[in-house]
Amino acid sequence: MKNSYLGAMNIDIARQLDEAAKYAVSVPQVAATHGINLEDAYKIQRLSMDRRYHRGETSIGIKLGFTSRAKMKQMGVSDMIWGWLTDNMLYQDGDHLALNKFIHPRAEPEICFIASKEINRELSLEEAKDHIGGLAVAIEIIDSRFQNFKFSLEDVIADNCSSSALVVGETLAVDTSLTDVNMQLVINGSKRQEGSTDAILGDPWQSVVAASRLVSEVGMSLPAGSLIMAGAATAAEYLKPGDKVEAILGNNHQVSLKVQ
Repeated sequence: MKNSYLGAMNIDIARQLDEAAKYAVSVPQVAATHGINLEDAYKIQRLSMDRRYHRGETSIGIKLGFTSRAKMKQMGVSDMIWGWLTDNMLYQDGDHLALNKFIHPRAEPEICFIASKEINRELSLEEAKDHIGGLAVAIEIIDSRFQNFKFSLEDVIADNCSSSALVVGETLAVDTSLTDVNMQLVINGSKRQEGSTDAILGDPWQSVVAASRLVSEVGMSLPAGSLIMAGAATAAEYLKPGDKVEAILGNNHQVSLKVQ
């Protein structure tokens, strides 16, 4: 009876979070009220994503969160969190982002890896580089479905780690240096955030290793062509209408979105 109750509760929470994202309406936090643990949170995440897939969205990869050691310590966790990306979240370089599709969106500069082979087991760092065909500078738009952008660890996992939208720049060679490369988030021509690629697990390639482990642990895989968003190199910035948002890697590579 208890398992039946928990299953029904998880389904109901997944529905609430899915509808919150679909209609851009925030909801109260759920984890504390319902006593949700990490295992429950990932179950809710999967149930919520299944609703998207049922509507016709297609999985295109995953995103990692808490890839900063400082952030892990702050949140009292020893591992990354992760969520799924779909084709409905993907924008093209220079596209317009309609804010009425979001609740309280924020932008982060990231590195995106593109898988050239299926990833169906935990990879070593050397193997990871053999499974990636290219990489790109990217912007992730995070948008928690919880009121006031406040949530617990379990809440954010259940909410698909705030996955909302992303834009990926031109594909760069797989041997493009990512060792202590400057990354910036620029809004309306003004530098708002600056950091280093080393902020992402000390080496963004470690995110590919982590992604392979996390996916294989739940018996899943990432097909060739999948995107792996490696995690933010800086803090996120809130967006408002009229903003032009750019993520810049080094001196030569950038991607942008226009907010309306």
